Formats: sequence, structure tokens, C-alpha cells
Amino acid sequence: MGIVKIGDDLHEDIRRASTVMCRSINAQAEFWMKIGMLAEANPALSFNEIVRMQLETAHVRLADAAVA
Repeated sequence: MGIVKIGDDLHEDIRRASTVMCRSINAQAEFWMKIGMLAEANPALSFNEIVRMQLETAHVRLADAAVA
């Protein structure tokens, strides 16, 4: 584990997002870093596709949502 230095504005954005997403500040920052890394490695995928791929990798069963 290490220390990552970030600006005050980004830290505040992470703090606010972590409250909405019910994550710790560290978990929110880690989530954004992981998604960013995956987006760079898979530029053709959307955010939703990346999240779906990660859920499927973790064997999370997703309910099919009917679109009206």
C-alpha cells in the first residue's frame, strides 16, 4: 500500500462521490482508478460495458432490465 498525492479539488470530488455511492473515500478513489485503467486498456468500451464486464468476472448475476 502506498500514498497517492492528489489535489484538494479532486479529493473533495471523491469525498462527495463517496457519500452518494456509499463508499469510503479510499474505496471511491480506488474504484475511479480501476475504471480509468480499464478504460485506457479498452478504449472502445463504455463505462457501463466496463462495469458489466467486471460484474460478470466476479460472477455477479445481473437481472435483465426490460426497456419500455
